Amino acid sequence: MGFYDVGVLFVIAAVANRGLDEGNIVSVEMLSELTCVSRTCAKVTHVKISVPLYSHTRTILEFCKRLAHLHQDIHITCINPTVKSSCNDVKALFENLPPNIDSMFLPPVNLDDMPEKPHIPILVHATITSSLPSIYNALKTLHCSSNSIGLTSIVVDVLITQVLPMANELNVLSYVYFSSTAMLLSLCLYPSTFDKTISCETVEIPGCMLIHTTDLPDPVQNRFRCSEEYKVFLEGNKRFYLADGVIINSFFDLEPETFRALQENKGTSSTSIPHVYPVGPLVQEGSCETHESQGNEGETHEYMRWLDKQEQNSVLYVSFGSAGTLTHDQFNELALGLELSGVKFLWVIRPPQKLEMIGDLSVGHEDPLEFLPNGFLERTKGQGFVVPYWADQIEILGHGAIGGFLCHCGWNSMLESTLHGIPIVAWPLYADQKMIAALFSDGLKVALRPKPNEKGIVGRGVVAEVIKNILVGEEGKEIQQRMKRLQDVAIDALKEDGSSTRTITQLALKWKRSAV
Repeated sequence: MGFYDVGVLFVIAAVANRGLDEGNIVSVEMLSELTCVSRTCAKVTHVKISVPLYSHTRTILEFCKRLAHLHQDIHITCINPTVKSSCNDVKALFENLPPNIDSMFLPPVNLDDMPEKPHIPILVHATITSSLPSIYNALKTLHCSSNSIGLTSIVVDVLITQVLPMANELNVLSYVYFSSTAMLLSLCLYPSTFDKTISCETVEIPGCMLIHTTDLPDPVQNRFRCSEEYKVFLEGNKRFYLADGVIINSFFDLEPETFRALQENKGTSSTSIPHVYPVGPLVQEGSCETHESQGNEGETHEYMRWLDKQEQNSVLYVSFGSAGTLTHDQFNELALGLELSGVKFLWVIRPPQKLEMIGDLSVGHEDPLEFLPNGFLERTKGQGFVVPYWADQIEILGHGAIGGFLCHCGWNSMLESTLHGIPIVAWPLYADQKMIAALFSDGLKVALRPKPNEKGIVGRGVVAEVIKNILVGEEGKEIQQRMKRLQDVAIDALKEDGSSTRTITQLALKWKRSAV
């Protein structure tokens, strides 16, 4: 069924109650106490619960691996709802995990009454709802059988906050794992304020830059304010206040003013927002090759050999993630714009869709090369390299020939681009991606964002102009300098004494304390 076949529930055994203050460090006394607690408790257990979305599962697993590496006396269990046969791409994420991470795959939920090809958000919501009884039973079983290990906390994906009351019932700490911008988190934590103050053109979110309402996620835009999706959005955000904290895959210096605003409003009262813990940027370190189209292990991909022949910072990498797709018209305009730019490019393509901007992660039966404009491959031979369906994004972004990244602004891709210091052409498609594009283009100024015409299409001329600006223009040089500075602070956050590493240690200390 594709990338939505498997989700994950993450349970951790020890959880902290204080957020990250600016400049906060782990003191000698704190490290000493952490050592003492570790000696008194052999292991503490933590549970992770995610949703049936590949990108969500991937990022929450990266947090698990980071936590397991830094604190090997913490045991982690990942609870995975499933739908019929599990997607190989998702299952591959659970291979070769550290010994202190276990996974539990729940029985598949029955969705036979769903349409043959349901809208993916509807499918995800149905899967979550149907999985709740099994999740509850799994949590009770873990809680009753883990006295010797010490079940102390549950971390749930942002889309499955319905589990939070279960944690309260079991008297264990609970956290929401949030993988997007602090700006979107602030929007989620102030839903009532936002509901009353939204204007026709822009909205001011506490601690954030002004943002156009058209860049907000669809459910909260004006035209959807009376919809069921908007009600679900508000209800889900209210459940944030049931949690002991929010763990966000970001780092303080990416959005310092927003994090400061969130910290100023934290507290212990029912009206105070939960503590916020920036622990990122956490990205996948290596690839999980499961697609039939990929070569043997250890084999160098042909596109990497092509990159080896290109000049430094000369190639634009183009990819819309594991599921992003374009319409037929936009697909053609992008292709012709790449050709018109004259810039070298490496493009990972998927077949275009009629309407849906979210495709299936798995390799389909259609050959996406057949949808390219007539003669495109012949005309761009030497200029570009086209890869069907999938390529190793981490490997590509780490290659010295890459000078820009045209992407859908998925959070994982944006963090990967930041950690590699690659300027971005922001091309958002759905969900929170327009907010992310606004932050990186208007706020951080490390991205260029092409403007669509009145029909919603980015024309070939606009595509070519933006590409040339980012790769060879003066504006692109300034963007590259800003991105390199952002890369440096992102890397610093993950160092041994970095802000995000200290935050994870604070969480581990709280979890261990609660297990004693």
